[in-house]
Amino acid sequence: MNFWEKVTGSDMTKEIKSFESRVKKLPTDYQVAWEKIKANLWPHSDLTGRNLMPIFDGVLGLLEETAADGQSIQEVLGDDIKGFCSALADEEGANSFRDKWRKQLNNNIAKKLGK
Repeated sequence: MNFWEKVTGSDMTKEIKSFESRVKKLPTDYQVAWEKIKANLWPHSDLTGRNLMPIFDGVLGLLEETAADGQSIQEVLGDDIKGFCSALADEEGANSFRDKWRKQLNNNIAKKLGK
């Protein structure tokens, strides 16, 4: 990735387009679940969203494998897609900008209190 791609985000645009082309090959219920997964994972992104690209790739790989095996989306993700996404983001360490600011605020307060 060169500087221009990093500044403009064109590298991420290419990657997202490749994800979407892979999603079109999935069954309809998987496509609906993918949209819900994206909506629930984006709040865990950093300022650019680059930290989520490996997570999206892994989840999409999981969906492709389970669709090929003939499993239903309910068997794979269950009923709580939001919980699945939260657990996944926490496990992968996808800290959002809010998490970064929270940590920074806590550190500043601890310094002021002399701890």
